[in-house]
Amino acid sequence: METKLFGKYSYDVKVNDISLAQNISLKPLEIPHTFARHGNKQFAKGKVNIVERLANKLMRGGTGEKVGGRVIRTHGRLQGKKLKVLKVIRDAFAIIEKKTGKNPLQLLVDALENSAPSEDITRVRFGGVSYQVAVDISAQRRLDLALRNVALAAIMSAFNSKTTLAEALANELTLAGMNDQTSYAIKRKNEMERISRSAR
Repeated sequence: METKLFGKYSYDVKVNDISLAQNISLKPLEIPHTFARHGNKQFAKGKVNIVERLANKLMRGGTGEKVGGRVIRTHGRLQGKKLKVLKVIRDAFAIIEKKTGKNPLQLLVDALENSAPSEDITRVRFGGVSYQVAVDISAQRRLDLALRNVALAAIMSAFNSKTTLAEALANELTLAGMNDQTSYAIKRKNEMERISRSAR
């Protein structure tokens, strides 16, 4: 019998980006919660189910700094509340399925592929002078940045508004999955790559 995510969604998902394919784990789990068995092991997060990694990113506290022109202070309301976050993801997936009729897991993978930046900048010092140099990003970091931006977009949309976190997450995943330029994660990717191009 096939194991389905939340007992509903098939793990029969296609990953088109070859570099991300080895880092996007689609290990069949009904409830994606491994109780941090990967903790303190180098690169072990690559073997953690992708839905669980999204849940881990959503459990972050407020940045307390300006993000996209707004100060987001959630006071860590979701920190450590993994079951609550998994319920948010389950509700978001239900909204996506109702709106698009697609497998939400496939849309999540598409959204991460579309919003994963391929270039970034780093600061290099030559003789006391700092330069910004464009560098390629590893597949692991590309996926980390994509997950962080998707989670942050949902938190920002739901912060101080009537939109629930599940609705905000569903909306962001739908936009990013369709490569819509109004998606926050896609905007961040384009901005990073634009800055990298100018630093070449």
